[in-house]
Amino acid sequence: MKFLDLHINGFGKFNNCSIAFQDGLNVVYGKNEAGKSTLHSFIRSMLFGMERQRGRAARTDQFTKYKPWDLKGGYEGRIRLESAGHVYRIERNFQNSREFAIIDETLGQEVEPTRALLDQILCGLSETAYVNTISIGQLKSATDGGMVTELKNYIANMNTTGSMALNITKASAFLKSQRKELERQMVPEAARSYTSLLGDIRNIEREISTPEYENHLTEYQEKKAAARKELEGVQKDREVLLQKVARGHQVLESNQFTDEASIQAYEDHGRKIYDDYTQAKAHCQKKSRGALAILSLVLGVLSTMGGAVFMILVASNWKPIHILFSRLLPDWVVGGHYLPSIFLFMLALLLIIAGCLILIKDKSYQKDMDYCLKLLQEIFSRHLGDESVNENAMNAFLGRMEEFKRLNQALILSQDNLAHLTEKMELLKKQQSSFGAEIEKQQKLQWELEKKLEHLASCKTQAEGLKEVLAENDRISQEIAAIDLAQETMTELTTSIRDSFGLYLNKEASALISGITGGIYSSMSIDENLNIFMNTKTKLVPVDQVSSGTMDQVYLALRLASAKLIQSGPERMPLVFDDSFVLYDDDRLRTALRWLTSAFSGQIIMFTCHKRESQMLTANQIPYHLITI
Repeated sequence: MKFLDLHINGFGKFNNCSIAFQDGLNVVYGKNEAGKSTLHSFIRSMLFGMERQRGRAARTDQFTKYKPWDLKGGYEGRIRLESAGHVYRIERNFQNSREFAIIDETLGQEVEPTRALLDQILCGLSETAYVNTISIGQLKSATDGGMVTELKNYIANMNTTGSMALNITKASAFLKSQRKELERQMVPEAARSYTSLLGDIRNIEREISTPEYENHLTEYQEKKAAARKELEGVQKDREVLLQKVARGHQVLESNQFTDEASIQAYEDHGRKIYDDYTQAKAHCQKKSRGALAILSLVLGVLSTMGGAVFMILVASNWKPIHILFSRLLPDWVVGGHYLPSIFLFMLALLLIIAGCLILIKDKSYQKDMDYCLKLLQEIFSRHLGDESVNENAMNAFLGRMEEFKRLNQALILSQDNLAHLTEKMELLKKQQSSFGAEIEKQQKLQWELEKKLEHLASCKTQAEGLKEVLAENDRISQEIAAIDLAQETMTELTTSIRDSFGLYLNKEASALISGITGGIYSSMSIDENLNIFMNTKTKLVPVDQVSSGTMDQVYLALRLASAKLIQSGPERMPLVFDDSFVLYDDDRLRTALRWLTSAFSGQIIMFTCHKRESQMLTANQIPYHLITI
């Protein structure tokens, strides 16, 4: 298994950052605070996830520590790796732990992250085993004495359990505390107390089984709650209807309407004004009447002038006129010569009167039309918002009146509904009152029963507790014996360190120590008390007598040996070093690098804040891939 590359889209100080790895040794160089430990934690979090703590622990957990500095970005990333001939891409969103996916790029599809697949990709390692084996850091806080203690605990845990998840000392202390707890649980007087409680329980159950204590309280409470809920709904409907009615009345009143009769009267008034307007407008638009009036006046004037001419001719005794009238009129007609003038004057008078009457009538029509137009403009402006007077406006006005009529009818219907809702509210209030009285009656009846039930429940609780105590008293000796057996087993496992796993661990670690120390120490030995000795050609050297650098080498050898032994399958995970060689001097570092690149054929990722690793690798012509951050 090997890492191919990773991309960070929000993790600590990194955002939109990509890093590619190669086969063999990869040296990731960066100064202090450059983010090496952040990258190291990102790889671990991508492989195993990152749980978010709760409460006070959330202030200092890994989730909070590596929150992105850029709050606008995400909190996610991906890592590509190769395992069993397939290239997998792991994607995680740390903000939402459920957004986790594994894509098999070789097959071109997303695969389900089953336990079997994860075991294959992670070579069977748990997060605890990963942190304690192949993910190697520096024991910066350990003194020489503390380092020895750390080594002993590490070996003991690996020897007895095969992993670092269990601490022998803590396990032993836990078993002892469990034994004491079981001893405290034993109650010698439990049997007698249990018998007495059973008698009290039988007596109380016999008393409360009578019909007198049958409980209907819940039934009436549910009925009252249902009535109250229905009443609230009716009240809400009534309030909505009241608001609707109030708005409707406000609309009618704002238009000066009180009922349908007032609306109809207003409509009829509008119709009459419009009819008068159209009639006056039709009369005013008749051009023939104006021409007739002018013609009458002109003819009247001409008739008057004709009459005057005849009168002058007659008065002047013009012979042709006298001869004409003497022949036409009989002799007994006195003054017959003035008849044409009189006729013409009368005709002129009639024509002038007719023309004046026509003009007066037209002026009256014009005045009526203007008056009606003004009224209609006022009406249409108020109800239509437009002063235009035409047939479409009149139809719109009539439609508006119909709307007011429908609104008035709706208000009448709403008022009827209001009356119905008011009656229903009164009925529901009476029901509530009735149910409340029943509830009060039931409460009084059940008060005594509740006291008896409380006493019965207390007795049953005590009886159940004593019953469990009696059962536990029967088994407590067996539990203590089992704990004693477990303590003895752990003691035997600790004293037999050279058996089973401890023997292989000692063998593997010894082979690694010889290489990592450049042959200074050929092997190591662990006695029954977990004391560690370094083997030389002349003597055994206790580990507490060697330097802290040598102890760090021993610790490294143990971790690598453990990683080799506990990984399942043919593949091995890459080794990850995070400033693991700080305590090494130049000679030790040179030896360790030569040994590491020759002894481990898989991928190695080495985080460092020094340039001496890359310088030594270059000087010794050891191939590596340098990544600078």
